[in-house]
Amino acid sequence: MKVILTGGGTGGHIYPALAVAQGLRERMPEVDLLYVGTEQGMENTIVPRTGIQFKTIDVSGIDRTSMLKASRSLAKLPRSFFQGWEVVREFRPDIVLGTGGYVSFPVVLAGTIIPFCRTYIHEQNAVLGLANRNLARRVDGVMLTFSEAAAGLKTPLVKVTGLPVRQDILQADRSQARKALGIEADLFTLLVFGGSQGAASINHAMVEFLERCQNDEMLIIWMAGPGNIEEIEGKLRDKVDLNRMRCQLQLLPYIHNMPDIMAAADLAVCRAGASTISELAILGLPAILIPYPYAAESHQEHNARTLAGKKAVEMIIDEFLNGDTLYKKVMELKRCPDRLAEMSCSLKRESHPNALNDILDIILQ
Repeated sequence: MKVILTGGGTGGHIYPALAVAQGLRERMPEVDLLYVGTEQGMENTIVPRTGIQFKTIDVSGIDRTSMLKASRSLAKLPRSFFQGWEVVREFRPDIVLGTGGYVSFPVVLAGTIIPFCRTYIHEQNAVLGLANRNLARRVDGVMLTFSEAAAGLKTPLVKVTGLPVRQDILQADRSQARKALGIEADLFTLLVFGGSQGAASINHAMVEFLERCQNDEMLIIWMAGPGNIEEIEGKLRDKVDLNRMRCQLQLLPYIHNMPDIMAAADLAVCRAGASTISELAILGLPAILIPYPYAAESHQEHNARTLAGKKAVEMIIDEFLNGDTLYKKVMELKRCPDRLAEMSCSLKRESHPNALNDILDIILQ
């Protein structure tokens, strides 16, 4: 069997496709895989390391900052479609799976034209991205992380599968994680992260937050991003005595054992990307979500609002984020364990621990 996987631009599109690739290899060791991406996207460095055959086409997302830039992006589409068509025609896949991002559009579209080729797309967010929105009516099946994204779809097959997460997340255990990390059983633990590079707005708010909470009993594990630690420590020294704070602070550039840290935490403050939310849901980790304001189609805000409407998370819009707002929200939840327990249960109801197998079952049917 031959399978083309395509999706790129961000890790949120790439890693689900790679999880499917690994699952396919385990079920069908003889499967012939091809990943199609772009030279500019993260996939150009990530995918080749996996040993999967990798090809690129020349396509870019629509830049909406000006009509001229948008026109240039649109002018590439016909050429990118023919490039995608050439790749698909030459490889002759049985299945094409797109996981979003602008590169997936011409490749999956070409797959819909090839005889005897089945095409599928997976949407990670609560609202369909531009590529998936235009492909949905043409493909054989659409798989979703959020049921809300199904509104208006007229595809023959629409299934809520959830999003594949790391095996370490599925195996993480709270009591074992806290013991391994040396965290006291009853010590309230707050995890703060804004992505692998940190998030400036969250980091800025956290400096003000530490000034407010320095006398509160809690452990704060704060991943500020590489290159930000010295600047943050300097700002903190101007506001608090780090050696005399009652609260405990672990300020880190990066967290390598994130599954254990997430399992051990009582509350998270983070962005609202689909992968992050899926991991929070598996662990039942209550969260204050701060959607990235420049995400395409405002998909992070849609994700956060969807879960907030189910009382699974709290949300603060990035524009209104500051230390005082964050402190009040965290302390309100810290003082109300029943609310945290309710959020945890609501999140777990949104989890899909069998997402990978469900996706594989659908595309291999």
